[in-house]
This record gives sequence, structure tokens and C-alpha cells, in this order.
Amino acid sequence: MTQSQYSLATPVGRDYVAEMGSRLQAVAFEAEHPVEAARFWAELLGREAIEDANGVLLPGEDAQLGLRFVPGRAGQLGANRMHLHVTSADLDEQRHTVATAVRLGADHLDVGQRPEERHVVLADPAGYEFCVIEPDNGYLAGCGPLGELTCAGTREVGLFWSKALDWPLVWDRGEQTAIQSPRGGTKVAWDAWDSTPAAQAEPHQQRFELLAVDGYQQAAVDELISLGAAQLGAHNDGTVVLKDPDGNEFSVRPTDVTSVVQSS
Repeated sequence: MTQSQYSLATPVGRDYVAEMGSRLQAVAFEAEHPVEAARFWAELLGREAIEDANGVLLPGEDAQLGLRFVPGRAGQLGANRMHLHVTSADLDEQRHTVATAVRLGADHLDVGQRPEERHVVLADPAGYEFCVIEPDNGYLAGCGPLGELTCAGTREVGLFWSKALDWPLVWDRGEQTAIQSPRGGTKVAWDAWDSTPAAQAEPHQQRFELLAVDGYQQAAVDELISLGAAQLGAHNDGTVVLKDPDGNEFSVRPTDVTSVVQSS
């Protein structure tokens, strides 16, 4: 893996604070046209898009997960290891969200969902699947508009991220785990639906971006390694790249550097 393949961006905006020394800044998605992808999600979620030299960030508010779009490869439909779940207050809102997404450039997807399943599966303009969830889904009740990030992964990696972020487990059954900030908001879940060696060998277009608390990057990196992460390398800007127990790449920056802001 070469440095140019990481294409990680400078984090800005509001973060989730973790006692272990790291904050989950955002989830980064590679895209051939990151500005276009960011504008899609900014309009769909009603967020501001903040552009800098490395990509575009949609900061999270009220414990909502931040999203970052960076230059890179397009998503691979059917092979993406993370997807987002957007919630609905009622059926009218679900229909409106789906119609808005399609108007903005999303496509309907058939991933084998059964007729009785009432969530709607779409692909965003960057090629990443997401679901608009039915309104009476109790599991995502109260999580906010961006209800969940679902990841391919083992129970081990769910336990790792629970400790790394100091977020409690809110689901732990079989190989399925989910964590959530103590402040509520977006849940992050793992299920072993695509953790085969072949899938692991593919370069990942989606990854977590972390920020070291108070700039103490080495302490944050050491803590993550003690929990089971492994260091892969570092960038010239000081970003350290690691992998979690499932081999997923993620980054840790030493400080929060605010860049020039351009509204979408």
C-alpha cells in the first residue's frame, strides 16, 4: 500500500470525544467526484459542506456521524464494506426522502430484498449503497436522520471500536455488534456479511478518520495499538495510518486544523 492510495483529508468540524484519547471525526468515502458526492449528501441530510484541499467534510451535529468525501476510486456496488441507514419519521417522509435522493442522482438497487421488507435500497452518485429505513424501526428510534453506519466485520472488531472510542455496546448477538456514543446519535454496527479473505484483500474505499485528543497523537496511537490495532505508516502531514483487527485502514491526526470554508 503506497502513501498515495490513502488520500486522507484534514479533519475539521465537531467531533465525538473519547476518553481513550481519540475522537471519531468522520467516515471517509473515496469518490471520483467528491464534491458532487458531498453535495448529494449535504442536500439529502440538510448539512453544510466544508471543502478543503483534500476533500469535502459534512460535519455531524447533535451526535450525528460526520461524513468526508475524498478523491479516489468510485464505490463498487455489491462490494462496499460500509453503508448508511437514513431514518424516517413516517411513511410520507420515507417517500419524500427516496424521491429527493432519486432527484439528486441516486438509483434504486435490487440486492435481493424481500417484498415484505419495507426499507428502500439506493445507490448514491459515488456508487455507495444506502438504505432509507421504514418509520417504525424501533432499533433506530431516536438516532437522528443518519441512524446508522453498518460495516462488514467480526464481533472482535466491534469490541475493539467500543473500547477505542469508549462507546458502549448497544447490540451484541452472535457476530452482530453495534456501538453508540454516550450522547446518543448515529449507531455504528458490524456484521460478518463480508469478511472473507478475498474481501479483505481489496483496497478499502471507506475508512474512519480519528483525531487525537488535545493533540497527543502518539498517546492515542499507542492506546489503539494496545487494543489490537497495527500501524501501517505515516503521511508527511503527520497523519498516522493504522488498521483495526479486521484489517480495515483508519487514520489518526495530531490536531484539528480548520481550513478555508466554502458552502455547498
